[in-house]
Amino acid sequence: MKKLIKILSIIMVVLSSTLLYSCEDYLVKYPLDQPSDATFWSTESELQMAINSVYRSLYFTDRAATHIPFQFLFDFATDISWDRNLSVWQLLGQGQVTSVEPTLIFGAWSNAYVNIGSCNRLLANMDKAEEVTNAETFKNIEAEARFFRAYWYGWLINLYGDVPFTTDPLDVFDAQLPQTDKETIYQFILEELEIVGEILPVEYPSNDRGRITKGAAWGLKARMAAFHNDWAVAASAAEKVMALGIYELHPNFEELFTYEGQNNSEELFTIQFSRANQLTHESPVHTRGRLTGGFATKIPTQALIDSYACVDGLRIDKSPLYDPANPFQNRDPRLHATCVVPGSEFLGYQFETHPDSLLVWDFNQNPPKRIDNQEVINPYATFSGYQYRKYVAADEREFRRESELNIMLIRYAEILLIYAEAQIELGQVNNTVYESINAVRERAGIPGIEQGQTIDKLREVVRQERKVEFAYEGLRFFDIRRWNIAEDVISGPLYGRPLGIYKSQYVPEFNENGTPNYEAYAEELRMFDTRNYNPEKDKFLPIPQRELDINSNLTQNPGY
Repeated sequence: MKKLIKILSIIMVVLSSTLLYSCEDYLVKYPLDQPSDATFWSTESELQMAINSVYRSLYFTDRAATHIPFQFLFDFATDISWDRNLSVWQLLGQGQVTSVEPTLIFGAWSNAYVNIGSCNRLLANMDKAEEVTNAETFKNIEAEARFFRAYWYGWLINLYGDVPFTTDPLDVFDAQLPQTDKETIYQFILEELEIVGEILPVEYPSNDRGRITKGAAWGLKARMAAFHNDWAVAASAAEKVMALGIYELHPNFEELFTYEGQNNSEELFTIQFSRANQLTHESPVHTRGRLTGGFATKIPTQALIDSYACVDGLRIDKSPLYDPANPFQNRDPRLHATCVVPGSEFLGYQFETHPDSLLVWDFNQNPPKRIDNQEVINPYATFSGYQYRKYVAADEREFRRESELNIMLIRYAEILLIYAEAQIELGQVNNTVYESINAVRERAGIPGIEQGQTIDKLREVVRQERKVEFAYEGLRFFDIRRWNIAEDVISGPLYGRPLGIYKSQYVPEFNENGTPNYEAYAEELRMFDTRNYNPEKDKFLPIPQRELDINSNLTQNPGY
């Protein structure tokens, strides 16, 4: 993939020369803001430029604020994460987002349609270069464009429900396209992903790492089917990925999210970043704290911290290994790989958020020295008392705003859990279900589950695994909606660590959805937001008001 996008730095030069082809041709009304379909689609290199720009568009974000891939930001409108900025993610979590919010509501809509339009235009015009393009390359570019079109339509129906649909290269913003039923679009997505999965290669040479493969196509199909509770399709698609035989869980969970773990055997679908190609993200600066040159705006909640089991695999309210006065000992190693907790060392500093810890150790100095604890005295330090560790590399301080850590959009652990969940919901539990679940648990460092569990227990285990395995990967927002538990897990206060020391009575109760209840000692916890979920309204986002004003054939989603 990095090889493919090296030429992106010269695209603007190429496009400029295309648009300014001849002063004598100024009366020919070619578009002045994009390459003309009449002049552009003529060579293999131009097809490569077009598909490379589609790859690059995977990195969509609010570039004025966070510079974090938007695919992950949805976690910050759930029970497990919070965004300190007064942003759409707070409003979304509070059930107060409106149709005029530009960053998310219109941004996600318009970005998807811009990318769909690019794919439609490429697919409609690429035949002009077929005779001068390598046959295998031509076939793959076509399949990749169809994949990305399906990918962005998937985002649209997951976020908005019924939306306008076209496979023609139209300007959707000016067209009076009516909404198409989301089920129709969903079936189109499944068909496209199955077809392109048959066309695309199993893998590419290392210098083309990151391009779409069979595994990515069928993996996305499995996810889409799971998001729509289409269990037979989900199981079949996941099984096809597993049968490819080239994916396996990376042995070190923590290393997955570092430079050492990049391009590992678990990746199916990634955003490939590179400073050389001027494509970077700012995830580290928004999750790191004040001592380490960050803002700590994107933080985990107490509910996420308490969701991690103990090393015996038992929940903290059931494990004899859990000590609420020392709550981070004997815990699922994914807790420490995902989050920064009090008492740990992070990027060479002692991390402590007790309000009396005014000084902490700086281990970056030799010998270590005591310094002011910015995580306590700075008014904009982490509000919950915790930070995220995922996608923060130890050697990145100089480039904390220019991270080139690749972002995994689909990884093999998800495929295993989709397969297990689908088989459970189909009532077809066999050895492969236990093997899939236990592979994820045992890689993490906790025991697998024994055979003979009830369907209800297996469902509970899979949902728990998805919650802790994929925290800060954007899946929680969609999981709790498809499971119809969002009202239970979202509504109510968001809590952080105790204001004082951890006490022996700090053991929450958990309900049937794995949601901790802090009512017994809520006054002793940090409380920084109150969330709300209305199942009659909040399953989907509102259609952007700007689109309703332009297109009279659109109908607003209920409740907005």
